[in-house]
Amino acid sequence: MIPESHADLVAWETKSFAHVATIGPGGQPHTSPVWFEWDGSHINFSLTKSRQKYRNLQRDRKVSFSIMDPEDPYRYIEVRGELVDIEEDPDIDFISKMAKKYIGRDRYPWHREGDERVVMKVKPTDISGMG
Repeated sequence: MIPESHADLVAWETKSFAHVATIGPGGQPHTSPVWFEWDGSHINFSLTKSRQKYRNLQRDRKVSFSIMDPEDPYRYIEVRGELVDIEEDPDIDFISKMAKKYIGRDRYPWHREGDERVVMKVKPTDISGMG
């Protein structure tokens, strides 16, 4: 589903950030960068249950990602999709995997006691690219 011309932007070796957009409680957009993984059919990213993005996606499962080429800011891909699954991550395995990719750390260094981590799994429904 990701076009070959932009497959490198979601490849494991590329440290692109995904700017994720959700719909806030009043209908306003809410956007922030996240670490992500493309598993070949879903975009996966980690959240704590206390985050606004988590609450937004509980209410409305529509989501959009803008993933920019770290070497060329004029080249990007937009992925629109729907949240299809939420997996508990009590041992912070997924976010630690992302920490290894993005910052070279074996364990996610900013975990706090009481954080409830989950993995959000998004199925793309529409993809467009530029550059």
